[in-house]
Amino acid sequence: QVQLVESGGGLVQAGGSLRLSCVVSGTTIGIWPMGWFRQAPGKQRELVARDAGGSTTNYADSVNGRFIISRDIAKNTVYLQMNSLKPEDTAVYSCNFQRRLTNYWGQGTQVTVSS
Repeated sequence: QVQLVESGGGLVQAGGSLRLSCVVSGTTIGIWPMGWFRQAPGKQRELVARDAGGSTTNYADSVNGRFIISRDIAKNTVYLQMNSLKPEDTAVYSCNFQRRLTNYWGQGTQVTVSS
């Protein structure tokens, strides 16, 4: 059974940094596509960053230049380094793993940025 567990969320002041981790169990992440999504209260879930495998990464315009997605295949983990955080980055952040036609999701971790 594939499971994703996120960690690293919390409360941070504007301008600060956090690093989210997503540990995958039950399979190996290899170079399968992985991404981070977020959902703020009253808003739709949105893609924040995606690692399509290989060297292809994509970012939402709102985080481009501030967030970095990366993976450690040996640790079966994907990371999201978040710098220069803004109050509008406040949301629940969830990890996504795609293997063939199946999407797997973590339970999410709360990130709150105070002004």
